Amino acid sequence: MSAESAVGEPPSTAAQHVVDGVDVRTIPKVSLHDHLDGGLRPQTIVELADEIGLDLPETDADALAHWFARQSDSGSLLKYLKTFDITTAVMQTRDGLARVAREFVLDLAADGVVYGEVRWAPEQHLSRGLTLDQAVEAVQSGLDQGVADAGARGLGIRVGQLVTAMRHADRALEIAQLAVRHRDAGVVGFDIAGAEAGYPASSHRVAFDFLAEQYFPTTVHAGEADGPASIQSALIDGRALRLGHGVRIAEDITIERQDDENIYVSLGRLSQWVKDREIALELSPSSNLQTGAIDPWGRELVDHPFDLLYQLGFRVTVNTDNRLMSRTSLSRELALLSDAFGYDLDDLETFQLNAAHAAFLPLEDREDLAETISSGFDAI
Repeated sequence: MSAESAVGEPPSTAAQHVVDGVDVRTIPKVSLHDHLDGGLRPQTIVELADEIGLDLPETDADALAHWFARQSDSGSLLKYLKTFDITTAVMQTRDGLARVAREFVLDLAADGVVYGEVRWAPEQHLSRGLTLDQAVEAVQSGLDQGVADAGARGLGIRVGQLVTAMRHADRALEIAQLAVRHRDAGVVGFDIAGAEAGYPASSHRVAFDFLAEQYFPTTVHAGEADGPASIQSALIDGRALRLGHGVRIAEDITIERQDDENIYVSLGRLSQWVKDREIALELSPSSNLQTGAIDPWGRELVDHPFDLLYQLGFRVTVNTDNRLMSRTSLSRELALLSDAFGYDLDDLETFQLNAAHAAFLPLEDREDLAETISSGFDAI
């Protein structure tokens, strides 16, 4: 079984991942927005569910992969999020978390990812007796083993945890303190996720104040299921250094006129700020289609404002969000964008360098990562 099909991507040929005659899976990539509970292998879900007596809608791995894809194509973020009831259910033990984390790393490495940030919400993994700290330690043990196993296969990869708080809950400060406790043991940043509309970053201002006092980096899910006001709160209240998705920043851009060759736009103060400060947008094309995040512009990938944001000079990055639910990989997302907008390898390199410079790593490490990216593309 290939790494891609293992995490739910439909069986494919190399041609489906080719850009400018190059298999995108062979070039170095950076993954910034990838949920641990959205990247399980279907076979792993089947096996872990059997161990704990959990009923599944399908017990065959391929059929289960199809089920996740169908459920996720609802056009609603809330319905999309319901699929996580199953994946989180099999991630409630030390062994379950460690296995999922190890396989997560191996699947990233097999896809050519050289640096990945793995986000997940420890508060959702305590139903079988683990403490918050034990859950973080279990995931880190799996990540470490995955890095070691990938290295033994000749695949170099580095990973870091993004500890996530659920925005509809009331544990953000506790989770922020958890993240900081583990900052020297694999945790590189903090995130809030979950249902966005009605739960702005301002609701968790105390947690973000604490993180700022600790000089701890944050990314905030914003501009996915809510508009510019949510992004504004992420930046002001959350001190976000990156925006999780952020696609609806395009609502703050006005198209004044266009001709056969050019589109003339004006930027609002918010979008101008995001652009000028080079605040990275963690865009996830397939997921944005599934959740309806790009409905204001259309229902096809070519309607995604990704290209508009790229052409205007925003720091766009390409991500998978949830590889299982979107039946995708980072290489597939890049190839889909290339097909939709005519991007070549130079464009793909720009996206990877954008991600490298936005990674929650020390400056010197980000520079080294950028050099790894450039060297990999130069070697093609």
